Amino acid sequence: MAATAVAVTVVVVVVVAACDVTPAVTLPFPPPAAPTTPPQPLGPAASALAALPVKGRAPKTGYARAQFGPAWADTDHDGCDQRNQVLGRDLTFVVKRGRCIVVTGVLHDPYTDTSVPFIRGALTSDDVQIDHVVALSNAWQTGAQALDVYQRELIATDPLNLLAVNGPTNQSKGDGDAATWLPPAKGYRCAYVARQVAVKTRYKLWVTPAERDAIARVLTDCPAQALP
Repeated sequence: MAATAVAVTVVVVVVVAACDVTPAVTLPFPPPAAPTTPPQPLGPAASALAALPVKGRAPKTGYARAQFGPAWADTDHDGCDQRNQVLGRDLTFVVKRGRCIVVTGVLHDPYTDTSVPFIRGALTSDDVQIDHVVALSNAWQTGAQALDVYQRELIATDPLNLLAVNGPTNQSKGDGDAATWLPPAKGYRCAYVARQVAVKTRYKLWVTPAERDAIARVLTDCPAQALP
């Protein structure tokens, strides 16, 4: 009996001792830190856009095409008017009469991503038109009216601001800015708005808030877009 009692006592002591042990507390590991994406550097077009003044559109009062000098004046003095110079630059399979006059050619239109034949003639020449990428009335309302006539003439004839394009598409653009018109070919929109930014930068024009926002939205798809 005595031996049995001792055994029971030992068991009780062991059980009680086990109950007094505080279990170890296991803390959950902190969640891994979310990876951070470093800010992407702005490309030249986006940086130039950010540097442009932003203002409301000035009144169109006093605007006329004549405020930008004679149409297609040879401002670079190479002996060829600017329309033929741009046709010669932008068309392929070009045939000329003399040194300057483009008679035929083929345009790969950047605005529609289609091919357009050019044949000089009263009924066919307008199939290919020369677009002012920054429309002259837009330029007038965003700072050009404060420039002198010579500077405005440069805006109208600067190859940077001129593109040979599909005639009907150019007509649909009218004098729209990026907030109201973009090329139907989405793959060309980054290059298009970058050219607008380059022109406005060169001639110290401004952008309207809507124009700035529209250009910025396009450039989100091509943050490294260069200026032409």
